[in-house]
Amino acid sequence: MSIIKSLLTWKFLFSSILTFVLACILIVFVANWRVESKTDNLVYSDVQKIPHRKVGLLLGTSKNLGNGLINLYFQYRIDAATVLFKEGKIDYILISGDNETKEYNEPEDMKAALVENGIPAERIILDYAGFRTFDSIFRADKIFGQQKFTIISQDFHTRRAIYIAHHLGLDAIGFNAKDVSKNFGFKTQLREKFARTNMFLDFVFSTKPKFLGEKIVI
Repeated sequence: MSIIKSLLTWKFLFSSILTFVLACILIVFVANWRVESKTDNLVYSDVQKIPHRKVGLLLGTSKNLGNGLINLYFQYRIDAATVLFKEGKIDYILISGDNETKEYNEPEDMKAALVENGIPAERIILDYAGFRTFDSIFRADKIFGQQKFTIISQDFHTRRAIYIAHHLGLDAIGFNAKDVSKNFGFKTQLREKFARTNMFLDFVFSTKPKFLGEKIVI
């Protein structure tokens, strides 16, 4: 009897774990499907086709990789923001990124790269508290007063940012920076699957940014 009871216990435990794993996979799948399907008509890759918006929200990332080489996500986002501005599709660039330590400053690094590309410094606004994509979108509205803007990042990231914006009642479209190779970006793409799932938890729990602060007029 004890052996049978033990087998039944293990069977129940295995069944419970399997059910949990399958449920998690389903949740991740549904979250990603919703983001993809709801943003199809809101992302652009052709600069000639994207409508004009006053502000382009450039989402931050690190300038260099751990090995010291240039981060292609960074470089391609700079290229995308530059072409949007020079083609007259945006008038200002709001850079939102992480500046949690003195040694790590995404907004300043991106500004320097844009100025090198010929973007006037006075047309660049920095948001130092964009610690997460959710924070960047929320602050674009509440701190910088923008309810209608263009988000600039790679396609996978742009779509999540647009979804967040529309959930918050904002009119956002996206311009896709060039993506990196599948091998180079595998880990980032994998993290994105779970980031989209976590996004819905932010909605459920009405998450707020880490910092807000005084309003800044653009």
